[in-house]
Amino acid sequence: MAGSANKDLVHDGLIGYTDDPQFGKASPNKIGMWLFLVTDGMSFSGLLLAYAVLRATQPSWPNPVEALGGVFLSGIMTFILICSSVSMVMCVDACKMRDKKGIRNWLALTIIGGLIFLGIQAYEYIHLYSDLGMSFSTYEHGNNLFSSTFFAITGFHGLHVLSGVIYLTWMYKLALAGRFDKGDYGQLELVGLFWHFVDLVWILVFTFIYLIE
Repeated sequence: MAGSANKDLVHDGLIGYTDDPQFGKASPNKIGMWLFLVTDGMSFSGLLLAYAVLRATQPSWPNPVEALGGVFLSGIMTFILICSSVSMVMCVDACKMRDKKGIRNWLALTIIGGLIFLGIQAYEYIHLYSDLGMSFSTYEHGNNLFSSTFFAITGFHGLHVLSGVIYLTWMYKLALAGRFDKGDYGQLELVGLFWHFVDLVWILVFTFIYLIE
């Protein structure tokens, strides 16, 4: 009897929690993701606050635009990440419409955007190290704390982008296996929340680290 009861609980479609007074319209998975993003946001807040305190208390602090050789590359990175966030939204919408090809194509574009971002960031790091003498602990043309905080904050964000790309790649594998063909967009919505968070944090990092003189 127990085995028969368990079989009756098998669900292959979209699981809803709209009538559950404990969760309202949010699934436990979504609540868990929001909790993770809140705690992760605190980590970035701590890093940016430390950057602000160091910058305010140091007698000399390099002009970021000059020290980093301009904002052209970082501007492109920002544009690409914003575009990838849009493609993630389109992916979820395609799943709601049960557009199998659209799901895979928009997921692929989001992954490609993340990879391009990481590639440009790696190129920027190499340029800063070889041409401007910047490393995590040294900076030939100014305050070493500027170099340390720059690599700590942007590197921590880059790790999130890499995690997001891996997460998205796994979702793409599931999409190829037909996991989302019936319109079950729950998992895509979760990875979308993470990816939008990464995008939003980068806009803050770009503003604080690259733009404010």
